Amino acid sequence: MTDPDSTARNRYFLMTASRLAGVAGALLGLVLIGRGVAAEQKAIGVALVLSAMVVMAVVPRALARRWRTPPEA
Repeated sequence: MTDPDSTARNRYFLMTASRLAGVAGALLGLVLIGRGVAAEQKAIGVALVLSAMVVMAVVPRALARRWRTPPEA
């Protein structure tokens, strides 16, 4: 079995990795917006930035809620 400290550390790293993945997606979207020539390229960049912002806001919170310690009854 794993000890609780290593489980908590791994979960923290996973939440941080999900935030970093969102930042990387937002940066990619900004690059597409800045270098896009056609309107379709710019629209894909905007959609990528918006979806990355949603990922940064929702995924870490959902993971924390899922892994929350249950209240003692």
